[in-house]
Amino acid sequence: MEFPVAKGFASRLIVLDEVASTNDDLTARAAAEALPEFTVVATTTQTAGRGRLGRTWQAPPGTSLAVSVLLHPQQEHLHNDLYGWLPLIAGLAMSRAVSHVLPGRDVSLKWPNDVLIETKKVSGLLCELMPTGSVVVGAGVNLTIPADALPVPTATSLMLMGAASPAEELADLVLANYLRELAELWKQLTAGSGLESLHGIRSAVSAACSTLGKPIRLSLPEGTEDYGTALNLDDAGRLRVKRDADGSVQNVAAGDVTHLRYE
Repeated sequence: MEFPVAKGFASRLIVLDEVASTNDDLTARAAAEALPEFTVVATTTQTAGRGRLGRTWQAPPGTSLAVSVLLHPQQEHLHNDLYGWLPLIAGLAMSRAVSHVLPGRDVSLKWPNDVLIETKKVSGLLCELMPTGSVVVGAGVNLTIPADALPVPTATSLMLMGAASPAEELADLVLANYLRELAELWKQLTAGSGLESLHGIRSAVSAACSTLGKPIRLSLPEGTEDYGTALNLDDAGRLRVKRDADGSVQNVAAGDVTHLRYE
């Protein structure tokens, strides 16, 4: 398929009929030749997509959008752990793109890298650092997956939530808005040096993040679980959690969050 609107927001747009992983494809291309920032690989059929912590990400052919974007951070812009903000600004960009096609829905960012419509996941993101220091920002969004083909009961698709555009038009519209929003947020993040560029970014991400203020279950990479309340985000984009067990506050860089409802 073609992306006539979205191609105007990419330095170079590579559209593939099918690919195992857009992140792997873009990483290989960037390793083989010097590619400009905002080179984009996109497809509606990804056969071996990956999520965080090595999880697989799959969807029926032609029913989802997978996209990867190449960024070239400069060290003077991204010190003080600002790399931690990349999945958050990508998630914010995708949440805005989803809101554009579903203006009546409650769309939010779930820390650290999921986009929810109401309480159901429609998109996930994965940022990967290359040896050169460049970053590949990957995103997948469910476009037209029917209810009986969703991977888990907590997932949804834009079609199921009311998006009425034809599939190809919907994919182009979502991609165009995502790239436009990501470019603007990336510009904001790298406009200053150090923490001075963070004020507006942190405010925007925090306003969109439905995790903040909620009781949560936190599943950490080493396999342990903890319970607490998500407070806010620190200077590196880490989630500050007040633990139920002892009232202490910990800064969490990686982990799976489940929003809890306490009756």
